[in-house]
Amino acid sequence: MTAQSFESDGDAWKTRLAFAIIYFVWGSTFFAIRLGVQQFPPLLLAGLRFTIAGLILCAWCLLRGERLPSGRQWGPIALLAFLIFAVDYGILFWAEQRVPSGVAAVILATIPAFMALAEITLLGTQRFTARLAFALLIGLVGVAVLVNPSRGLGGEPVYALGAGALVLGAISWSVASALSRKLTLPTSKFMSAGTQMLVGGAFLCVAASAFGEFSRFEPLSVSIGAWMALLYLIVAGSIMGFTAYVWLISRESPTKVGTYAYVNPVIAVLIGYLVGGEALGARTILGTGSVLISILIIRTAKSKKVARSAPHKVGK
Repeated sequence: MTAQSFESDGDAWKTRLAFAIIYFVWGSTFFAIRLGVQQFPPLLLAGLRFTIAGLILCAWCLLRGERLPSGRQWGPIALLAFLIFAVDYGILFWAEQRVPSGVAAVILATIPAFMALAEITLLGTQRFTARLAFALLIGLVGVAVLVNPSRGLGGEPVYALGAGALVLGAISWSVASALSRKLTLPTSKFMSAGTQMLVGGAFLCVAASAFGEFSRFEPLSVSIGAWMALLYLIVAGSIMGFTAYVWLISRESPTKVGTYAYVNPVIAVLIGYLVGGEALGARTILGTGSVLISILIIRTAKSKKVARSAPHKVGK
């Protein structure tokens, strides 16, 4: 075996590992959130996750000799941190108190549809077509199936307010993703992500304080399992997941890396069913199928366009 082929085999192994992380680890974080919010106040849990992960990632960047963002970059960082963490993640952690983890993942899988709309309205890089309108409609039909009170669909309908809030979170994430292509951010994706997590974590901690979550939080009453869920979200979900994503996006096409959008909801639904005892009836299957079809329609349409830089993502 030549040195070149050995290096190629090594890269192939790293690629498979990185895909496994963004497929399975990101898919599993929804259930970890579900475990955490059973004992942690939701905004405090989210704030702890991203403040700690952001501190670790920023410290690592500084040790590598990278510089902190310039003065004019902190404004865009704060804007994205608010839209992604305070709104999207804050809603996700709050909603998972009553919405099954698998269903939450399915609803947030509508992000590609809303991202296409954000590109139309904010960037002008897409055209509103009948294909996009159909994809968006199919995705929203999937959400409607999940919250429909009809008993004919089997199982209990999803908490409607939580589902609606998750759609709002998906829209907020999509707007942030579009804006990230226009805003002045640090050149280093790691420093950019680390500072966004850090500022977003601070926003969430302020919100947790405003809603009185600190006063009613009793650390000694939290089980080891819930603390382990928080640790998993910090290390695996935020740090490992994002590192794998950045490594992949620099070596593979955005379309190929973007296949995590198909896999994460399926993994989340299966883990919720097999480990968490969440319902997996006709309602969940139909809703999940509709949202995945919506993603497929949008992804195949985008694959015909010139690939653009993918927005920074830190994982759920």
